[in-house]
Amino acid sequence: MPKVFRYRLKPTRAQVTVLNRQLDLCRWVYNETLAMRKNSFEQEGKSVSYFESKRMLPIWKESKPELSTVHSQVLQDVVLRVNLAFKAFFRRVQSGEKDPGYPRFKGKNRYDSISYPQSGFSIDGNRLWLSKIGEIKFWLHRPIEGFVKRLTIRRSATKKWYVSFLVEESINHPLAPSQKVVGIDMGILNFAVLSDGEVVDNPRFLLTDEEGLKTAQSKRDKLPKGSQKRRKATKAVNHLYERVANRRDNFAQQVSRDWINRYGTICFEDLNITKMVENHNLAKSILDAAWNKLVQYTSYKAVDAGRRVVLVNPANTSQMCSGCGQIVRKDLSVRVHDCPHCNLSIDRDLNAALNIARLGLQSLALA
Repeated sequence: MPKVFRYRLKPTRAQVTVLNRQLDLCRWVYNETLAMRKNSFEQEGKSVSYFESKRMLPIWKESKPELSTVHSQVLQDVVLRVNLAFKAFFRRVQSGEKDPGYPRFKGKNRYDSISYPQSGFSIDGNRLWLSKIGEIKFWLHRPIEGFVKRLTIRRSATKKWYVSFLVEESINHPLAPSQKVVGIDMGILNFAVLSDGEVVDNPRFLLTDEEGLKTAQSKRDKLPKGSQKRRKATKAVNHLYERVANRRDNFAQQVSRDWINRYGTICFEDLNITKMVENHNLAKSILDAAWNKLVQYTSYKAVDAGRRVVLVNPANTSQMCSGCGQIVRKDLSVRVHDCPHCNLSIDRDLNAALNIARLGLQSLALA
């Protein structure tokens, strides 16, 4: 089972300089690969494959010898990233998205990670050896379990450095069996309502810091571009965004762990977040809630713990009566489900959670 272990790096100043230089060289390779593929298609109508792109690396090394200071597989991974960006673009085109998002060139400080996909690194306790970089310490706050398949070094917006290990873990940690089933309706007014009646309040992390962000951004925008004061102000803005992201991530980890410990089967709606955020009135709140992240964390914890996560079709979960199954139409402003057929009167979100639990059990019975 794939699993990610993430740690904070402790590079020296000299190592930070090397890491920044490698990121810039990888950015150059990314942009060159993108330009080659773009020009080939526009000028010759020909698509360039990943393997054809990869064959350009030795040629680029001849004209730009400093590329040899980067591990070969790291450079190959950069070319692979361009290929994946094009695959995602074509997939969005085929699905009919209005703005499929053609792959973009990476500007200065817009390329923030490098990956060692197979080799070129070794781990010894809290020390990490990287080819072409050397030995770097990191905070080993929990042991790395399993076979490391991939290593990624990332620079955050506030210039902190992190290392992530993608491992293939053969060791599971099953919990005691549980027959408890729960349906979870995720929303904005409340973060989640469970089919057993429990309500999880929406922490609204972005909204909490929004005024501070507006003030910090306004202060930054008034400063001259390229000045030391503007760079300092930009760091303050990035710090606020990073804090929001960290708090949101920590919340999702804690909530998902709580549910995994308590329930044997957890049912969610299979929501199309991309489509939902097209509603600009709700987009900020939907993205702040980070529902996808919660489902992702719950899913991988479920595999490890021997639990089940079920995704159900979200159609009519709010409109259908959980008591009699009849459709009772209501808009978003109506917060109580009143069924004229069976006289059931309960909270709208609780009604949806009960339907989600029922649909989850039905899908398991049909599986």
